[in-house]
Amino acid sequence: MERVAAAKPEKTFEERSRLVEGVRAYGLIVAMWLRSTMAYRASFVMTTLGNFVATGLDFVTIMLMFSHVDVLGGFTLPEVALLYGTSATAFGLCDLVLGSMDRLGRRVRDGTLDTLLVRPVPVLAQVAADRFALRRVGRITQGLLVLGYALLTLDIAWTPLKVAMLPLMVLSGAAVFGAVFVVGAAFQFYAQDASEVQNAFTYGGTTLLQYPPSVFAKDLVRGVTFVVPLAFVSWLPALYVLGRDYPLDLPRWVAFLPPVVAAGCWVLAGLAWRVGLRAYRSTGS
Repeated sequence: MERVAAAKPEKTFEERSRLVEGVRAYGLIVAMWLRSTMAYRASFVMTTLGNFVATGLDFVTIMLMFSHVDVLGGFTLPEVALLYGTSATAFGLCDLVLGSMDRLGRRVRDGTLDTLLVRPVPVLAQVAADRFALRRVGRITQGLLVLGYALLTLDIAWTPLKVAMLPLMVLSGAAVFGAVFVVGAAFQFYAQDASEVQNAFTYGGTTLLQYPPSVFAKDLVRGVTFVVPLAFVSWLPALYVLGRDYPLDLPRWVAFLPPVVAAGCWVLAGLAWRVGLRAYRSTGS
């Protein structure tokens, strides 16, 4: 009994040390890519602006819709802008930090993942920081601008809980998307060419959340609530801020669950990553 009790704190300390080591390694790799990016500042500015414009076309499409209709699924343009701004900002933060995860399948196919395995650094930190692209701040900036427009235009009866809900939903939403990125990367250990499947849930998911849940079939809404819980990124907390009824007759307190859902998603993502990494077999090249 004493041996078992003594082993648990030792294991916990080892896991914490590995986590700290992974965060430190991630920061060092990111710093290296930032120095590389800033060596060509004109290129960085142009690619960032290109990213800003390209992602902004999504909201331009929504504005064109509203040039022909007053409401979309019972939602006005500022209300849709709130959904858009929160989901786009959350996804932008995740894409900035973990957007390189979709390169894992390529590394598995060509055998370059082996070079990461021999380094005394957690593989997840190396894959996440690989080719860190600062230009992705263009997506975050665009999402924040749309969110700012929504907040200035909407007539919301603000309370302390509603004010706190905005940063909560953005940060929790980024964490949920991050877990989806990691699970998708873990799947690539088996599929080796599943980046598009992963993108369907990440890039496709953020596009889905930019529109009101009322325009989608209830089966789809159930799927993104109870199976892949993307509804907790923006739909449910945003509906609380807007004072609207939830889809599927859910209770109002579910708006405060995004941090819990994000934590649960990361537990599952961590397990999926470990299983996938253990199943990896080198190409031998």
